[in-house]
Amino acid sequence: MVSHAGSRLLADFADATGLAGTFTDALRRLRPRGTGYDPGRIAVDLAVMLADGGEAIADLALLRDQHEVFGPVASTPTAWRLLADIDTSTLAALRAARAAARETAWLQVAESRDGIPASRAGGRDVPGLVLDIDATLVTCHSDKEHAAPTYKRGFGFHPLLCFLDNTGEGLAGLLRAGNAGANTADDHITVLEAALAQIPDAHRHGTDLLIRADSAGSAKAFLHHIRTLRSRGIRARFSVGHAITEPVRRAIQALPDQVWHPALEQYGSLRDGAQTAKLTGMVDLTGYPDGTRIIVRRERPHPGAQLSLFDLDEGMRHQVFLTDTPIAGGGPLQHLEVRHRAHARVEDRIRCGKTTGFGRFPSRRFAVNAAWLELSLTAIDLLAWTRALLLDGELADAEPKKLRYRLLQTTARITRSGRRLYLRIAETWPWRHVLTTAFARLAALPQPAT
Repeated sequence: MVSHAGSRLLADFADATGLAGTFTDALRRLRPRGTGYDPGRIAVDLAVMLADGGEAIADLALLRDQHEVFGPVASTPTAWRLLADIDTSTLAALRAARAAARETAWLQVAESRDGIPASRAGGRDVPGLVLDIDATLVTCHSDKEHAAPTYKRGFGFHPLLCFLDNTGEGLAGLLRAGNAGANTADDHITVLEAALAQIPDAHRHGTDLLIRADSAGSAKAFLHHIRTLRSRGIRARFSVGHAITEPVRRAIQALPDQVWHPALEQYGSLRDGAQTAKLTGMVDLTGYPDGTRIIVRRERPHPGAQLSLFDLDEGMRHQVFLTDTPIAGGGPLQHLEVRHRAHARVEDRIRCGKTTGFGRFPSRRFAVNAAWLELSLTAIDLLAWTRALLLDGELADAEPKKLRYRLLQTTARITRSGRRLYLRIAETWPWRHVLTTAFARLAALPQPAT
């Protein structure tokens, strides 16, 4: 009997997208004599382990102890040495390898399905690709390099991440000290450029891009950088939060009731007790890119909502954001607002990502933890590609926890016949047909060129 037999699906998928081969090329210099375990295979095994819910390098033993399912898997010390040998240049090579595998996966999606799914907000599709940037706090022990006090009076790291809202892929991440600024324009630019490098060239230059962030992404330098992307042939626009400063408060108070429009729910119906309005022309936007518009939303606060003194005085909760999308390109005002509010989905991406590796960093060395973050993003990608290419129905949108419970952690029995190994899944397992169909679809995918 073997457990976690469904995780073999991810290992095979890494081969089908060419990820294992590109990782091998990226890490080839770490195997100078050509002996021992293939470092690319070790990296893929670590990513599969993280996708399956592993939390520490020692959890690689789960794959290693099931040789018939996963083949030869490196020991824990060997995996530690690999991570310790990954320096800045090698990490850049790993990112390039992920981008190459992503291009293959997207080609497979285009051939097998209807292409990359659209992001949705307000009951309709958002054209193009939507990149969500957000930071999170990860608690770590003080003896870890660059762990520092956080603004929430904790201690640890403050990574900045970028996810593709269309599919949930983890495009890029920057591991930072716990005291790193939330609204640092340079860090946002670094993460955005790393995320753009992950998008295949045909989509990067041929598809509309929307970059979303909360108020930490409203730095003028960052928004101007987004605007300069157009000179590189990248059709990018932004939708970012904005702090409610005193001038903004005065502008909101000066708005007459007749300019407020009913807000929308996520699926397009009217949202009771919520309205939106334009503040453009009432707030000084000097220094922001030309065409920047400012929009406010108000609604009756729900129980437990965090309110400012201004909100308490007005009896409503207010949120403000900036966008350079014209009404002609983004639809009515309400659609721009609900499109920005969909940025909240990034919180779910981060929550799931913390159960897929970057919620716990294993080493005292910062470089090792940076490599761990990259493998965690790889694990997130493997799960996203599996949902997009191999699954249907509710599992095509399922979070990692559900995928692990129903598919990845399936128990099976190994049998031998005709010098071949077979995985026998119990007939009473409710999702056995889903798993076998996924393996069949994987075998039918067009293979990457070698």
